[in-house]
Amino acid sequence: MNLETKWLEDFVTLSNTRSFSESARQRHVTQPAFSRRIRSLEQAVGVTLVDRSTTPVALTSEGQLFLVTARNLVEQLNESLGHLRGLSIANEALDIVAAHSLALSFYPPWISRLQKGLGELPTRLVAMNVGDAIHVLREGNCDLMLAYYDPYASMQLDVEAFPSFSIGQVKMLPVSLPDDRGQPRFTLEGQKPIPYLSYTQGAFLGRSVRMLLKNDPLRMRLRTVYETAMAEGLKGMVLQGMGVAWIPDFCIREELKTGRLVRAGGEKWEIPLEIRLYRCSLVHKPGVEKLWRQMMKLPRDFLQA
Repeated sequence: MNLETKWLEDFVTLSNTRSFSESARQRHVTQPAFSRRIRSLEQAVGVTLVDRSTTPVALTSEGQLFLVTARNLVEQLNESLGHLRGLSIANEALDIVAAHSLALSFYPPWISRLQKGLGELPTRLVAMNVGDAIHVLREGNCDLMLAYYDPYASMQLDVEAFPSFSIGQVKMLPVSLPDDRGQPRFTLEGQKPIPYLSYTQGAFLGRSVRMLLKNDPLRMRLRTVYETAMAEGLKGMVLQGMGVAWIPDFCIREELKTGRLVRAGGEKWEIPLEIRLYRCSLVHKPGVEKLWRQMMKLPRDFLQA
């Protein structure tokens, strides 16, 4: 097999832009020349990497698999050249994607605690829904993913290709604004209809709530009045007295402590959640390798937020 480095760089660029013309512009070549180089790469690896029948263009299943390898090779080469030129990559920031609620409420105290054990750890954090985060991790577009773990979720990650650390055990709690007596304005007990603040259909946390309510009569009393994909959005509506919502406990710890919010139901309505930090084992970025080795040496309870 005879592969040219520029072909790999071309392919990585195309995976980002999904456009031959834009990729050619970024690579400073004509579009016909760029197309020929992608064809040469496909001939060298022996499979079709790009589906040209769609607009924007898409990667084939083989292309998606090869993309991780291509990115890894290009990144390793650039890092090696950086070393040779005397450039330090020890402090290069790690790119992390995280579920919105984790990015806003969980990540700051957790990374602060982790750095106390590991030292300074430059990071770049992007918040997105769990489905998109998994896609970004699979395509090699991030170094680490912080996400909720659900053993029954439809989108599973191979444990060998995507190893993970368990870094938190939390609960989702049904909460309500209190009334004048400090009792929940809306309660799950009794027989009255309840204004329900719901996660949207595709939201990861919404699936956990639906599993809890699937065969319970309570489901018939919940009257959906608002939907959003974000736990913080539901929290804001609960604080406005609009209804009941299930929210991760770390998002509402202060509100529960001060009494601004109260539980709308007992322990039977709690939903346990596990939080994990994932990486792709095919990507060998030095900063990720160093972090992973150091985390393996830390006591397990130190990793837990």
